[in-house]
Amino acid sequence: MLSYRKELWFNVPSRRGFINITGQVEECLKESGVKEGLCLINAMHITASVFINDDEGGLHQDYEKWLESLAPHEPTSQYLHNRTGEDNGDAHLKRQVMGREVVVAVTKGQMDFGPWEQVFYGEFDGRRRKRVLVKIIGG
Repeated sequence: MLSYRKELWFNVPSRRGFINITGQVEECLKESGVKEGLCLINAMHITASVFINDDEGGLHQDYEKWLESLAPHEPTSQYLHNRTGEDNGDAHLKRQVMGREVVVAVTKGQMDFGPWEQVFYGEFDGRRRKRVLVKIIGG
């Protein structure tokens, strides 16, 4: 069985953003040599997310609006977490909703996606470097 691990690094200049990382994960899969197996992609920070969905700008704007309605950034005083001196209580909640990781089947050396599926990094408290782990196992 083959095992592959790589960290992808991101620095989103704004507080929030979504980045399509499908191409980078596909490159990892090629590097791994795995033809049949599983690919785990997970955010290594508690204010970021990895998820699968459509790469459509309107959908991403809908996510932004929906997440902000669920856990608005302002006023920051509404979050007990922010009593620690942070201002990112909302980012922790947004991450919880969007999820930490995804697992994708690998078939014939390709990620086994349904129509329109892409892998995204979701940032909810940006402006600093954060990483995503890609772990691929199989044969």
